[in-house]
Parts: sequence; C-alpha cells; structure tokens
Amino acid sequence: MNKRIIIAALSLFFCWSSVEAQEVVTVEGEKGGKQNIEVPENMLTDVDSLLMDWNARNYLKKEECDSKVDNPEFSSDVYIDRLQRMPTVVEMPYNSVVRKFIDMYGTRLRNSVSFMLGAVNFYMPIFEEALDMYGLPQELKYLPVIESALRPTAVSRAGAVGLWQLMLKTGKQYDLEINSLVDERRDPIKASRAAARYLKDLYGIFGDWNLVIASYNCGPGNVNKAMHRSDGNRDYWEIYNYLPNETRGYVPAFIAANYMMTYYCDHHICPMDTEIPASTDTIMVSKDVHLQQIADVCKISMDQLRSLNPQYKKDIIPGSIKPYTLRLPSDKIGTFIDMQDSIYNYQKDQFFTKRKVIEMDETQWKSSNNRNSYSRSSARRGRSGRSRRGGRGATHTIKGGETLGEIAEKYGVSVKKLKRLNNIKGSMINKGKKLRVR
Repeated sequence: MNKRIIIAALSLFFCWSSVEAQEVVTVEGEKGGKQNIEVPENMLTDVDSLLMDWNARNYLKKEECDSKVDNPEFSSDVYIDRLQRMPTVVEMPYNSVVRKFIDMYGTRLRNSVSFMLGAVNFYMPIFEEALDMYGLPQELKYLPVIESALRPTAVSRAGAVGLWQLMLKTGKQYDLEINSLVDERRDPIKASRAAARYLKDLYGIFGDWNLVIASYNCGPGNVNKAMHRSDGNRDYWEIYNYLPNETRGYVPAFIAANYMMTYYCDHHICPMDTEIPASTDTIMVSKDVHLQQIADVCKISMDQLRSLNPQYKKDIIPGSIKPYTLRLPSDKIGTFIDMQDSIYNYQKDQFFTKRKVIEMDETQWKSSNNRNSYSRSSARRGRSGRSRRGGRGATHTIKGGETLGEIAEKYGVSVKKLKRLNNIKGSMINKGKKLRVR
C-alpha cells in the first residue's frame, strides 16, 4: 500500500488536539535563545492521584521510600556519557530540551519517579512481552511513563484512554473492543499489544524511531506535514520547529524518562517498596454478570475486581453476547466455578433492570386512535381558519368545565380574539352559552 495512503489513514485514527491549554516550560538554549514547550499532559499527575489505583494502594509503600530531597547537578558531559551508555536502539541524544525534562523529573517530579519505579513491577513485564512479540526496541516500554504516568485509568482531555493513551478510533483500528460496557484500551495486556502493533506500523512508514515516537503523540499526518515544510527532511531534530508544540517536548520527555528510569540512584531517588501482587488467573464468562455479584458471593474486594478487570466500564460483563474474560485472584477461581449459579442469581433483578419485553395495553388502542383523529381534525380546522361546521361566523356552545384556553385551542384561535369576538372582559364563561369562534 502507498505510504501516503497509510499516513492519511492513520492520521484519521490518531488525533491529539486539545481544547484546553497545557502547562508550558521555557527552555533556554546555549546561544541565549528561548522557546516555550508544552509539557505532555499526564507527566504532571500528582502522586496522590497515582496512588488511588488498587494495586498501588495495596502493594506500594510510600512511607518506606526515603529519597533525599536534593537533586545533584551534573555537567553536560556526564549526561551525554550516560545516555550513550544505555543499551538502546532508539537514538538518545542530549541537548538543552532533553536536559530541561531530566531536571523536571529530578526535582519537581521526583516523587512521581519514585512511584513509577515501584509501579513498573506491575506493568513492565506486560509491556516488554508485547514489544518483544512484535520485535520492537525494549526502550519503548517507557512511553507509558510519559503517556499516563503508569496510571491505568488515565483519560486525557482529548479522550485518549489507558496506560498507552489510545484514542477510540486507533483502538478500534487495532481490534480493541470499545462500546458502552467494554473498553479494552483499559486492559493492560490487550492495549499493550495494540500499541505495539501501531508502533510497528508507524516504523514501517517512517523508518526512524524518533519520528515514530513523535507521530505516536501527534499523528503521522502532522509529522508528514512537518517533513514537507522542512523540504523533505526525515530527521526529528531538523523538523522539530515545524511540529506541534507538545510534540516538541514529547521526544525529549521520552529520552528523559529513559534516562531517569535508568539513573535514578544517581539523583538520590529510590523506588517505593513493592510487595509481590497476589497471583491471578482468568476464566471465561458466558452469562451477564455484575462485578458486585462476584465480589459479594466470592468475598473479593470490589476495588480489587475493578483493578483486575478495568476494561468493564460499568462493572458489567456482557457474557450473554459472547464469552468474556474475567481475571480473579488464583485462589478464587475454584470458588467462582463452584458457585456460578449462586453468583448469576444473586440480586439479579437489582443489577440488571433493562427490560427484554414490554407488554402493550391493546385495550386502549381504539380510544387512543379516536383521540388522535379528533386532534388532527382540530389542527386542520386551525390551519384552514374555518370550522367544518360553520365556516366564517361559526359558534361553539360552552360545555361544563370548559375554559377559554381549551376552546381557543380547539378552533385554532387566540384567547384574545375569542374575548374580542364575544365582548368578554375577564375569563369567566357560562355553560350553555354560545361563543363566536370566527
């Protein structure tokens, strides 16, 4: 397939425009120049928000990590040497923009780095396996560090979701199920494999990993336009000034994340202590079931169930449509199998209120049709400006309980006109009296 066609197609599936302003940092160059760069949105997530995830709350110990407050400064030569000693395929150059993001991780975001160093125990094996499956550089496993700060429930202002921050159309393009009940962008395993496939396709287009990383952020179309504006140049740093503002900071932030996740000790940052999570296993569910039914019958924390099954947006597994995966602690698999009937029937009417069939009261249909027919006749009289019974100068005999408003509506005239035609001052009318309605 023509590469331009692929670029255009992928651009439609991945758009990172944002309606709200993002935080900006100022970078000063060695020659005195300055530029403002947008910081990737989820880089700035505070640690308290990161610790809301069930895994983090239960397996990370914030108080045990005793990072020193100070962040040592090193010469440019030290940073250059360290970056070059990292065993990477992706080019990791040093410059003032990269240094700005390294300093940000080492100072303002050092607590977030401590969190992420602990959280890698939950997610890095998944990322590494997905990247290895598609033959991609392992250093790409740090993309979620800047995409989501390793927060599986992250949602961007543009609507990107999950650890890899995939947009809806991109997720669907790479076979992730996304509907009102299920969003597999939240599933760490399936989303990681989809992201790896996407990255591989981008490399097939650009053949350069820095351009791939840039296009993962802003879409291949924007990278392609930047290349054209720079006379066809295919070097990220040569098209840098033609890229969207956030993307100018995205590749440097990626390099800085790789650096800090490797050399954190040199910056006096320690990982949060991590306990080994309980082992889990999966089972297929072929009936509709609410996670609360499973939690109550199997005696499992609802928060834990949600953490193990984040793809179910409304806590409902729609197993009657097709078999779906349920992840449980390994010691609860047998419990679920033994108690399936009890689980599915537990407070079923409370959790599933959608009606399958609604009976119609057919005895009312005839009278309803008569009322509708009468209403249509009244409307036609109103539109024609005439009563079928009397044409111009038609009259109406007042019935008990009728009001001027009802009579006016019936004949398609205003109350004001009725009052003028019949010389009525107030709103009182008498039963049996005839009113002119035209």
